[in-house]
Amino acid sequence: MLERYFQLKAHNTSVRNEVVGGITTFLTMAYIIFVNPSILAQAGMDQGAVFVATCLAAAIGCLIMGLYANYPIALAPGMGLNAFFTYGVVLGMGYSWEQALGAVFLSGILFIFISIFRIREWVINAIPSSLKLGIAAGIGLFLAMIALQNSGIIVKNPATMVSLGDLSSPSAIYGLLGFFVICALSYLNVTGAVMIGILLVTVLSMLFGQNEFGGLVSAPPSIAPTFLAMDIEGAFQISMLSVIFAFFFVDLFDTSGTLIGVGQRGKLLDKDGNLPRLKKALLADSSATVVGAALGTSSTTSYIESASGVAAGGRTGLTAVVVALLFLLSLFFAPLAGSIPAYATAGALMYVAVLMTSSLAHVDWDDITEAAPVLIAAFTMPLTYSIADGIALSFISYAVIKLLSGQGKKVSLAVYILAALFIAKFFIFV
Repeated sequence: MLERYFQLKAHNTSVRNEVVGGITTFLTMAYIIFVNPSILAQAGMDQGAVFVATCLAAAIGCLIMGLYANYPIALAPGMGLNAFFTYGVVLGMGYSWEQALGAVFLSGILFIFISIFRIREWVINAIPSSLKLGIAAGIGLFLAMIALQNSGIIVKNPATMVSLGDLSSPSAIYGLLGFFVICALSYLNVTGAVMIGILLVTVLSMLFGQNEFGGLVSAPPSIAPTFLAMDIEGAFQISMLSVIFAFFFVDLFDTSGTLIGVGQRGKLLDKDGNLPRLKKALLADSSATVVGAALGTSSTTSYIESASGVAAGGRTGLTAVVVALLFLLSLFFAPLAGSIPAYATAGALMYVAVLMTSSLAHVDWDDITEAAPVLIAAFTMPLTYSIADGIALSFISYAVIKLLSGQGKKVSLAVYILAALFIAKFFIFV
């Protein structure tokens, strides 16, 4: 049955290879079941309910990708988007977490729309590559700022806004230790490096009395506090437009890059370099975002960590199905997830920040009209605590700088339209 459904022989794989690939992928991305509830709980959401929503959204997303699109690509709530959800939309802009979930839901519907009507290519091609690089780097720096604050390495200062905290404090020491360990293990190609770093810091903090052990396994917590709690009507505001666009754009760019990257690694692309069944893969991703919002978590997206499972032998959707089953099994480890302190996840956030900020290496620094908007996106996201504002300012700066430098014809109509909308948001619909 598995052979007929997943076409294992046609993909030159076996059930064993798929299972190993699924386990490998899960171990490299399982840190999200600890990090996501910790971040969203700071928005006022019930941590136990978010834990269940995280596991279920990931499992459902993986099942859709595996059974419908037949790709070895795993999904889960995305890093960066969860931080923007809490620190940018809820704590920064003052919206309720229910409204933020409504914005996530609407961004997922928009993603489904462009996937069904095949306008993804137009949207992707209309956005300059430099802005995509700048947005990725900005999200990375945004995560780094949050990680440094959660561990007490950066603190508030009335004179300079921020300054160095007490590096001798337990939270700072554990945060840095986790980051150092994760980087070292990653360099050594140790599977599950991020999760090992998180658990190591957690265990050490317990041994030295800075944290309490809440248990290992139990029945899953109730999802009732977040289930269908999204406020869609509250998300239909002009001021929320940039938030919905931010969730949409980041998810779209992230998913597209992940699908192509994993496809290349697994030799799944056709002779023209395209991914077969791309529409199904995009629909799987966008549907997972909608389902995740209904369950009570931020945007669910494809994970680049899926490449580790592909490297271990995974080639079909059976790999994603294995990941889904492991996320369902994780539902019974809620006490362990609740025992993870914020400084234990800080190292993971800083590590992901390094990976995302590396996109700056591909920027054309010799062209100031391309480089300037990149830096505006990268710097304003962490400094304004808003991915949406960073995206808006980068689009405005790109359109204006190109226009003033006589290169206005090189800018797509989509960029001009979005820049105009963002200008209206800042100066008219304040």
